[in-house]
Amino acid sequence: MRFHYYPETDSLYIDLVEKPSADSHEIRPGIVLDFDAEGNLVGIDIDHASKVVNLTRLEIEALPVASVELVA
Repeated sequence: MRFHYYPETDSLYIDLVEKPSADSHEIRPGIVLDFDAEGNLVGIDIDHASKVVNLTRLEIEALPVASVELVA
């Protein structure tokens, strides 16, 4: 799973798996779910992210994470 934040557009993309999106559905204004060819959720796109989610803190609890990478 990878989080991509784009400050120039204030958008957050959560890449759940490394598969291409084949279909997208806007479930709320500015919130889009991306699905692969089999209909599995592969990503979440959030426009105006700083107004929708708290971007100042990322907390991980009880996930079986093998590695954490901070990319600047």
